[in-house]
Amino acid sequence: MPTPQPLSLTLILAATPSLGIGRAGTLPWPQLRKEMGYFKRVTSRVPSSASPSTSARRKCNAVVMGRKTWDSIPPKFRPLDGRVNVVVTRTPEAFVAQQGDEGRDGVEAAGSVGAALERLQNYNSQPGEEGLEIERVFVIGGATIYNAALQLPQADRVLLTKIEKDFECDTFFSVDLDRSGEWKRSTKEELEDWTGEKTEPVEEKGVRFEFGMYERVTR
Repeated sequence: MPTPQPLSLTLILAATPSLGIGRAGTLPWPQLRKEMGYFKRVTSRVPSSASPSTSARRKCNAVVMGRKTWDSIPPKFRPLDGRVNVVVTRTPEAFVAQQGDEGRDGVEAAGSVGAALERLQNYNSQPGEEGLEIERVFVIGGATIYNAALQLPQADRVLLTKIEKDFECDTFFSVDLDRSGEWKRSTKEELEDWTGEKTEPVEEKGVRFEFGMYERVTR
């Protein structure tokens, strides 16, 4: 069996001009359906450029999140469908057992972002013709999980939705990507090519926002 390609991490988030990403465990701005739709499509879409599977395995993406982010998702929407869900928690075994007790099997858990990535890499290393093959891995929050992911060399891309007005926040993203020499903003064409999305600035419920992508240029 060929050695699988190592997986990388893409952080995906929305932030205000002051890098606010949350307040009281939820989003500080009104529910933006177009931004949420973008999130679902991008994290679910397996790129057409992906190499053909050499087996009958189904290719899919994965989302990695902290326990608080998991808890913030309405129960009827979790796990996020069409994607492998991995929850980072201090007590992975207890978390998985709880999901089974609640009739919600198939959710993975890990003790760290690095362990989550290893678990997902194992999907692609397993012998056999059936099962799942992980293509892209998205880190979806919260702030502690983003910070942990940024420390890993596998984190090489950030998809940032820029909310163009400030809202009161108590949780912030730790890196100003536009001012950091470690990150370079991609062109609109590069963003659209990677995400498979047409990305024009949007206004919804009086909130303007635009989509962007940054790639790490140094380690």
